Amino acid sequence: MSADLTFARLRSAGAASLRTRTALPPTVALSFLVLLIVVLWSLVPGVFTSFSPVTGETAAKLAAPSAQHWFGTDYLGRDQYARVVHGTASSVTSALVAVIIGLVVGSVIGLASGFRGGWVDTTLGRFVDVLLAIPGFLLAVVIVSSLGFQTINAAIATGVSAVAVFARLMRVEVIRVRRAAFVEASYLQGGNRLQALLGHVLPNAYRPVLVLAVLQFGTSILVIASLAFLGYGDPPPASDWGLLVASGKTYPTAPWLVYAPALVIVATVLAVNRISRWLRSTR
Repeated sequence: MSADLTFARLRSAGAASLRTRTALPPTVALSFLVLLIVVLWSLVPGVFTSFSPVTGETAAKLAAPSAQHWFGTDYLGRDQYARVVHGTASSVTSALVAVIIGLVVGSVIGLASGFRGGWVDTTLGRFVDVLLAIPGFLLAVVIVSSLGFQTINAAIATGVSAVAVFARLMRVEVIRVRRAAFVEASYLQGGNRLQALLGHVLPNAYRPVLVLAVLQFGTSILVIASLAFLGYGDPPPASDWGLLVASGKTYPTAPWLVYAPALVIVATVLAVNRISRWLRSTR
């Protein structure tokens, strides 16, 4: 009887612990909701607003936020909410391109450097050190200045500036995993280096890198918005988030032109950062 009672208590404690680990914190749930809204804005903007992002009513220019115009209107009478919603696709897509470039290139460099070692590690390590020595935003400005002032070029520049971060983390994880006993056992069972790399090292080293990719997605949104603010993105009438902030600062009597897109940027970046921290803690 006592043993059955003890087992029941242990089972209930284990179930409670499992529920605690799998329960979604309210802030994380809210972050996922914010991110879902941003994704839907980028995919189906017409569902969320019926106003055009490029045409407006001149008579309604610089109108304050209201039930009809949630974020007010700009100097041409265009609905600011519609411009924010329609500009989401460019901002999110460019950030995604930047993350993919940094993730793929950086992971390949880190994988080769950490797994091969020797002169390969030394050579690639010096290359990564050079990238890390240059401030990421400055490197992005230099690259986008060379490629041309377009949002896609800003995304490429942001991705290149993130390569070193992904490469360094992947190298550390690969070195940690390649020294594990199960990797050595794979060689004793007749496996070659490629089998060990693809079958054991990579599957056990990529998880922290994916968590970093989520965090870098928010950082890329912020960097690309900053580049657009400085004029390194698509020119008007594009409605990138950073460009909307830059256009709005010209009209100090209409602060909503700055606050609305800026708050959307901040909310998106904070939501992505919160999700990244939650993924890291549950890894």
